Formats: sequence, structure tokens, C-alpha cells
Amino acid sequence: MSASARFLGSGAFGFVAILVLGCGSEPPPAAPAAPKATVQAPLARELTDFAEYNGWIDADKTVEVRARVRGHIHKIHFANGQIVSAGDVLFELDPRPFQSDIDRAQEQVKIYKAQQVAAVKEEARLRELLGKGGASLAQVEKAEADALSLDAQIAGAEEEVRRRELELSYSKITADIAGRVSRAMLSEGNLVNAGGSDPLLTTIVSVDPVRVYFNVDERILLQFGKNMGAEGKNLTQMMAQLKDAESPFSFALDGETEFTHHGLLRFSDNRIDPATGTLQVYGAVENKDGKLLVGSRVRVRLPVGKPYPALLVPETAILADQDKRYVLVADAKNVVRRRNVALGMLTDDGMRRIIPEASGEAADSPANWRVLVDNLQRARLNYPIEPQQPASAASQPPADASAKASPSPPSS
Repeated sequence: MSASARFLGSGAFGFVAILVLGCGSEPPPAAPAAPKATVQAPLARELTDFAEYNGWIDADKTVEVRARVRGHIHKIHFANGQIVSAGDVLFELDPRPFQSDIDRAQEQVKIYKAQQVAAVKEEARLRELLGKGGASLAQVEKAEADALSLDAQIAGAEEEVRRRELELSYSKITADIAGRVSRAMLSEGNLVNAGGSDPLLTTIVSVDPVRVYFNVDERILLQFGKNMGAEGKNLTQMMAQLKDAESPFSFALDGETEFTHHGLLRFSDNRIDPATGTLQVYGAVENKDGKLLVGSRVRVRLPVGKPYPALLVPETAILADQDKRYVLVADAKNVVRRRNVALGMLTDDGMRRIIPEASGEAADSPANWRVLVDNLQRARLNYPIEPQQPASAASQPPADASAKASPSPPSS
């Protein structure tokens, strides 16, 4: 081999050696950074179990407006759907026939009184003649009876005047209660008759308070009575005690997600319906602003237990593994661990009650868990995370947490 060839071969070998050495001197790739995840301890609250029912709003009082006297409708004094006060005039019948009857009755009183004057004078004249032998005792007695009869006729005629005046007052048909009036069933000019079977003029429903009706099943009723200290009593005694207790309940209107309306429970029916096994009850609800309309459908939540302490986490922090539910927690070294839980009620603010299963670690107190509440898709079991503290507002329950809590029966 020539000297030039040997030189080229050694040069090539040296170049390759330099490349190999240069590659071997680079540092290994850095390990991926631990993902960030917000962690927070479970929130401690007092919750109450409840039963949920469908119900409806009804008026506390309902009045059917009918005429008490016969007459033609002269004027209507309300607009359909208007709020009226007790005593407001709703319909006015033509008053002229009634005034005519009053005038006629008053004239009859005057006639009887004039006849009475004459009868009294006749009696006095006959008594004077009786002493002179110019009249008999029978004539005197008849004159006295005529005068007394006219007294009775005058009293009857005066009573007729009062009756006719009462009929005139009935020609103005007024509201017996305060509330919302329906539409006028008859228009002006129509003839109406008196009596309960005659045409309905309109209806009035009271606005404040209103009632919320719903049907409670017997099992919940007995459980509710037990929690209220009525265990061992018959249904009548238990209903009386629960009515006096005025237990609170909450409800939501159709389309509402939070149970922000509240009332006090009353028991209405006197027996359980054997066909359904339920008892119809109602609650009294204030409605000062008139926003609760009669006939509206509602969802009612009736507390059936006593308050108890519970731990809650955001619903979004709960994961599923077939039929198991669990949360991810960060241990003291910020390593992700799994904790199996059973689920309880869900509150209106998106918090779910968790019932921890035994973890096998004596020091692993559920109240001290650091539960991952976001970025769960990047967290891996047995790998570390970089824990982040939640915003101060998010870490605290709302001020009215107990009022907003809308627990559902524990799921299995």
C-alpha cells in the first residue's frame, strides 16, 4: 500500500473516532417535568337526606263569583287577570229595577202609616162614644184590633224596604277575598240569575300565601315521623304532631335548577290512599311578590333525616373504573395515589359527598386528603405532580352552603 493510501485510511479512521467521541459526550435527555394539578382537601359540611316529589301550586283560598240577585250586567269594573282587594266592585247590575222596588215598598209604608193614624183616631172616637152609650164594646175592640194590625203591617212593609235595599246592594258584586281575578265569563248587557246553579261570573284565587301540594309515600312518612319524634303513634296522632311542628321544605319551579323557594309543611288529607300508598300533603308558602302562579308544577324536596357531617369534593374530581368510583390524591411526596370512594348526595353547587373506603394506611385521614380537582388526564398513578393551591374563593364553601345544598339519596 502506498504512503498516500495509508494516510487517507488513517485520516478517515480518525474522523470517525472524533464523531463517535463527540456524540458520546452529549448529556442524556432530561426527564419530563411533573404535570401541574390543583389539589384541595374535601370540604366538611352538614347535610340532610331528603325525598323528592312532583307537586303543584294551588291557592290558599278560591272563590267563585256569582250573582245574588237577578239583573242585567250594567258594567264590569276589572281587567282580566287583575289583582283585586277584598270589597272591590267587580260587576254592577242595572240598579234601576232595584231602586224602583225600594220606592214602591217605601210608598206602602206611608200608606200603612196613614191608615194607622185613621185607625187610632177611630178607636179614640169609639171609646168616647162607648161612655155615652153611642158605641158598643165590640166596635171598640174591633177598632183596637185594626190599629194593632196596622202596626204589624207597617213593620212588615219596613222589613220589605230593608230587603229591597239589600238587593240593591247586591247589584254591586264585590270581591270577597283579595287575590287574582280570572276573566269575566259574561259581558256587559247579559242577564244573570241568582243561585249557585246559575252561570259563573268569574273566580278569584288568593295570591299570598299559596299552597304547594304533593303526595308523600307511606314509607317516607313513617321515617319522617320517626325523625320528628312521632314514632309509635298512630297516623292521626303523628299528623297532628307534624302539623304543629311546621317542618320546612324547599321546592323549585319548572325550569329552575336550584331549590330556592321555601315553605312550611301542613298535613291535609286524613288517610293514606290505598291505591297509591301515598298521603296528600301541602305546605304554606309566602308569595308577597305574586310570582308563584296557581297551577304551576314544582319539584319538592322534603327533609327526612337529621343533619349529619359529610365530606364533599367537586363532582368533576370523581373518576370511574367500571363499577368503582375513586379520586386521585397527592401523598406527602406529591406522588399520585388512588382512593376508592362510595358516592352520596350531590349538592346544587356541584359538590358530591364521598364515603371513603378503607385505604389500609392508618395515617391516611380522608379529611386531610389532597384531592386532585383538575388536570386529571395528565396525572399518572405512582408518579409525582406539581401541586397547585386552589383560588381562595374556590376553596371555601358558599356562605349559604347549607341552604343551597340539594342532596340526593345516596347511590349504591
